[in-house]
Amino acid sequence: MSSACRILALFAVLTASLLACASSGDLWVCADRNNLPYSNARGEGFENRLAQLVANDLGRTLHYVWWPASPTFAHKIFRRGACDVIMGVPAKGYDLAEPTTPYYTSSYVFVTRRERNLRIRSFDDPTLRTARIGLPVVDDGSTPAAQELAQHGLIRNVVGYNPFGNLSKDNQPAEVVKAVARGDVDVAIAWGPLAGYFAQQSSVPLALTQICPSAAVRSLPQVFSISIGVRHGEENLRTRLNAELARRRRQIHKLLVSYGVPLLAPDSASRPCQ
Repeated sequence: MSSACRILALFAVLTASLLACASSGDLWVCADRNNLPYSNARGEGFENRLAQLVANDLGRTLHYVWWPASPTFAHKIFRRGACDVIMGVPAKGYDLAEPTTPYYTSSYVFVTRRERNLRIRSFDDPTLRTARIGLPVVDDGSTPAAQELAQHGLIRNVVGYNPFGNLSKDNQPAEVVKAVARGDVDVAIAWGPLAGYFAQQSSVPLALTQICPSAAVRSLPQVFSISIGVRHGEENLRTRLNAELARRRRQIHKLLVSYGVPLLAPDSASRPCQ
């Protein structure tokens, strides 16, 4: 039996066991055990803390189903009903789950060393023509940033970093940000929460700049609102989560700020960059 088949077989057994043990007093959350600033097995991520907060409010006992944050695995887990919610999903265009109201809005950012004062704001910036550009490379390579770089003829400048390449390494997705601090690349493109958190941890001062729409081509979205994903048909749970997110809005805002998350207004996708 191949390793992939063994994983799927093990997962089928795990799912059946979890469903058999689940009760109305439990809240099962799909999360990555090694993916700060979002989550880890020690409960140190902001999604861990948000999950614990809402579980407490709902009077439920929090449990986790740990799995790598790769979209491929997330689909396999969630579609088989192994958990009630999945944290940190896009508020629009995510067919795997029914989203709650968003609990934050952020954007992809350019990450540079502050001392260099590059101030790159968009993919039109001429600095990118000669820059080494660090970019997370996912399964199909079709991230908005990758497509923008291709449209601007900048793919040859890209140094790729696989966020799921070495699952034994702590916080593998952060490598693209750390590469800037090391000087391996001149600029990195990263999702704001990841960049903000690891910029805070960096001994080398880093600058984050929101990616603004290009002037010359039709730009792809770089700003996204984020929700909690609930299984389709679980409208009662979704309604209760929405109420808790609204009630805890200020507390959640403080939590996100403490993790360095670059926060934007919910309507930022339709407004010019500031």
